[in-house]
Amino acid sequence: QVQLVESGGGLVQAGGSLRLSCAASGRTFSSYVMGWFRQAPGKEREFVAAISRSGGSTYYADSVKGRFTISRDNAKNTVYLQMNSLKPDDTAVYYCGGNRGSSYLNNYDYWGQGTQVTVSS
Repeated sequence: QVQLVESGGGLVQAGGSLRLSCAASGRTFSSYVMGWFRQAPGKEREFVAAISRSGGSTYYADSVKGRFTISRDNAKNTVYLQMNSLKPDDTAVYYCGGNRGSSYLNNYDYWGQGTQVTVSS
């Protein structure tokens, strides 16, 4: 069992930056594809970014490409999401997920509790 705990959310003005962190328990962190998803009020959860087990490959939703950067530190069991040039449309609860399989988009096995990101205009 893996537990994921997100942190780093908050209120920021449009154009600002935030860095989200997701700390994982256990000794198998490096065996998981890790991803970030978000859910805005009244909308379905959507994919934001994902990173391969080694960190050598990253994937982004078109809406965040060029503004967000996902990274991981396997020695610290932590995955990060650096968010720059934030827009009001980025307002959502952000979740990190861990996937034992190979998909970066679907079938995540573990989820954190989420962290709120609010971008004011």
